Amino acid sequence: MATQLKPVDILLVGYGWTGGIIAKELASTGLKILALERGGPRDTNPDFLEPHKDDELRYAVRHDLMQDVSRETLTFRNKSSQTALPMRQLGSFLPGEGVGGAGVHWNGVTWRWTPWDQEARKQTVERYGEKIIPEGMNLQDWGIGYDELEPYYDRFEKTCGVSGKAGNLNGQKIDGGNVFEGPRKSEYPNPPLKQTQTGVMFEKAARNLGYHPFPSPAANSSQPYTNPDGVAFGQCHYCGFCERFGCEANAKASPHFTVMPIAARNPNFELRTNANVMKVLLDSTGKKATGVLYVDARGREFIQPADLVVLSAYALGNVALMLWSGIGKPYDPVTNTGVVGRNYAYQASSGATLFFDEKTYINSFMGAGALGVNIDDFNAGNYDFAKAGYIGGGGIGASTSGGRPIQSRPVPAGTPRWGLEWKKATAANYPHAAGVSNQGSNMAYRSNYLDLDPTYRDIYGRPLMRMTFDFLDNEQKQMKALADVCAAIGKEMGARKVEARTNPVPYSIVPYQSTHNTGGAVMGTDPRTSALNRYCQVWDVPNVFVTGACVFPQNAGKNPTGPVGALAYWIADALKNQYLKNPGALVRA
Repeated sequence: MATQLKPVDILLVGYGWTGGIIAKELASTGLKILALERGGPRDTNPDFLEPHKDDELRYAVRHDLMQDVSRETLTFRNKSSQTALPMRQLGSFLPGEGVGGAGVHWNGVTWRWTPWDQEARKQTVERYGEKIIPEGMNLQDWGIGYDELEPYYDRFEKTCGVSGKAGNLNGQKIDGGNVFEGPRKSEYPNPPLKQTQTGVMFEKAARNLGYHPFPSPAANSSQPYTNPDGVAFGQCHYCGFCERFGCEANAKASPHFTVMPIAARNPNFELRTNANVMKVLLDSTGKKATGVLYVDARGREFIQPADLVVLSAYALGNVALMLWSGIGKPYDPVTNTGVVGRNYAYQASSGATLFFDEKTYINSFMGAGALGVNIDDFNAGNYDFAKAGYIGGGGIGASTSGGRPIQSRPVPAGTPRWGLEWKKATAANYPHAAGVSNQGSNMAYRSNYLDLDPTYRDIYGRPLMRMTFDFLDNEQKQMKALADVCAAIGKEMGARKVEARTNPVPYSIVPYQSTHNTGGAVMGTDPRTSALNRYCQVWDVPNVFVTGACVFPQNAGKNPTGPVGALAYWIADALKNQYLKNPGALVRA
């Protein structure tokens, strides 16, 4: 029998970037705040110190900071006519686990999504008309425009000490920055990182081809920095052990040393680790959350009452909790009705691998998680969809995150996968290889969704969440077209051999591609097509709010952490200045 605990005012389920931001921002309310994290505690000292911090086998290959799929996983299929099977090992994406979540092992790329990304349907229809939207594409708007979110982007960038160069400062376009970005009120808090040889070559080639290159915005601090909350950052060492690793220098912005210590100063805040939430509990009406049921590391069950519940776990985890808890109507792809599980999207990416002659030396070992140069000429609404033949696009760039010795083995196609010839090819190409990548958007479709599997269950007896997903014609065209752009840039960079590539079609859950899972509990203005209102408040259960990338109606050609962080500040402001003063629905259905 579950033990009933003393109630709290605000309960956070999952303690990564969004949970940390909301805990920090609501500390001034004086309310009792509790965070439940299913993983264990983590901190820079002792978890991310040398020499064990750079153990590639432990962190990059064996996924020490990631979700344990032997305990909790999902099932997958490409089409609803197929039988889904469990994902037995991490592959296509790598959800984090433990305090800080994916914010500990992320690479630090911190974009602002474009105004088009937030009003994709409105802006597309205004320019091209309804007929351009393919049948079955659920193109939707957020319900909040870029200008409303801009101050919150700014707060998140300053929290993270983002290194970059503005390209649109108060409407003035600035060469050297991203001239396609939405207007910003202030410059990045830190100057760009130092570029590698790959970045220098990419920038020159992109300019030669008439494009508009700019340095990638990076939450890898280019210099010592103190953020507005008084948190000190170290300077990036360009060590190359960033993505999938913690940072020993506190140069990569992570929630465990930025927002969480500030929340912890609040005497009314409590964190419980190894607390796995089973479901959100609802009252007899099903319209009000009363708390959660969770299990601790010893298998004991607890009922934690709460007045307000914030789902702040990873995107897929939030959707699963809503389905397990009966919050919102589950999506039905046959009738295209229901909202929870609707609009799941991934990223449709492609690119080219470049091999140079022996005179061109590429020091790929030196790198940082978000170090690179990009162009946005083919992203979002920056070019002609009608001419291209598809909606969306991608950010194209050359990044240098670090050529680590186990997983970085670039060799030309046709090279044996092992043995003497493979060793020779590795030695010959490692110092002379680079990549140009398209981080492609993925529109949402009626046929791509999340629901509960009728066959498989987790160790707690809950049905596994089932993912039904494939790349459709729109995304296949985009990947192919932008792979060709990547290859053309590679040739202009002087590569002797260029090999174009795309994500596998049909989509495969086996090889790693991106941890940018979005949708499933999307925000919007219509309760018939969105689970959440513009403040990320559940339409049907107004004392439950949801954070993270699950709220995006489609996926952009960029990493989602920037808008995830900005929306966390937006939600915190709505809670502090509206909801807590007058609890109830902030938007009338």
